[in-house]
Amino acid sequence: MKKIEKLKLENISTTYYSGEKKLAVLENMSLNVSPGEFVSVLGPSGSGKSTILKIAAGLLKPDSGKVWIDGEDVTGLPQLIGYMPQQDHLFPWKTTWQNAALPLLAEGMSKKEAYIQVSEMLSLFGLEGFADYYPYQLSGGMRQRAALLRTMLIDSNIMLLDEPFAALDALTREQMQDWLLGIWESFRRSVLFVTHSIDEAIYLSDRVYVITGRPGRNAIEQNIELERPRNRRLITTRDFTLYKQILVSALAS
Repeated sequence: MKKIEKLKLENISTTYYSGEKKLAVLENMSLNVSPGEFVSVLGPSGSGKSTILKIAAGLLKPDSGKVWIDGEDVTGLPQLIGYMPQQDHLFPWKTTWQNAALPLLAEGMSKKEAYIQVSEMLSLFGLEGFADYYPYQLSGGMRQRAALLRTMLIDSNIMLLDEPFAALDALTREQMQDWLLGIWESFRRSVLFVTHSIDEAIYLSDRVYVITGRPGRNAIEQNIELERPRNRRLITTRDFTLYKQILVSALAS
């Protein structure tokens, strides 16, 4: 019986145009994410990593290639997917619970029901006691957790995360990585995660795709066979170092 991937991008090529200028962004790029799997995409700036997520979400239609969700061709069709871009995009005039509840309200849920559902999850996301705070009153890490809560409340088993921790300081970023892994262990959604950080990709992922500089092409696909649940001690292990050497070499080639 053929295995059906939760998400599959097959031989994706796409080009951006600016007037008469033509910029090849992705070329015959393929990847897949199995149900409940955490997969990262690693590559240099401008290699098309964010474009991959937009194509996966149906926000952009590729020039060629196919996007499959649960075995169905959804190429170029907007999908109800948990998609979190680099910035948190919280509405400054809405409180934490109001921002988080937007997907529920969009589905037609009453404000009372949405408030109850969001309130039940605030402690899990480290936001207990901050339901009525506005974004400017939250730290960077708390804003990211609020944005991720909103993403989690979208009725989808797929999450697309575009460098959600890139703007955070190193210590907060590590804390957020550990927290994200805890959330992922609880919900086991299929995650496609874009990052510039080799350490972050290894620490979080079951598999890592390295793509080349623009136009982005597949360089390598690397399984990360480190035990779960993970902790910071893994970063000092020989296996972690070996994975890092492999990915550094792939990025440099």
